[in-house]
Amino acid sequence: MDDEQGTKVRFETLSAEKIPFGKNNFLEVARKKAITDEGVSEFISVSRGYFLPDGSEKYKKSITIPDDSSIKDFVIERIGKL
Repeated sequence: MDDEQGTKVRFETLSAEKIPFGKNNFLEVARKKAITDEGVSEFISVSRGYFLPDGSEKYKKSITIPDDSSIKDFVIERIGKL
């Protein structure tokens, strides 16, 4: 995949967990890393998707969170208060 500057970016999933909900939807929380010529950066991805009739997965939306403990703590705390 190319980013806005034309740099090649490769994404690698380090770990992931899914929870199904509704008829055929799921949420996935994953630790991933982006690899470019400039270096590697890790991040957390929260994705929503659904299962196709053949059982394969299709992703609809995603949000990424920097792998920074203060940001992760902020998100955890705020979700817990909702």
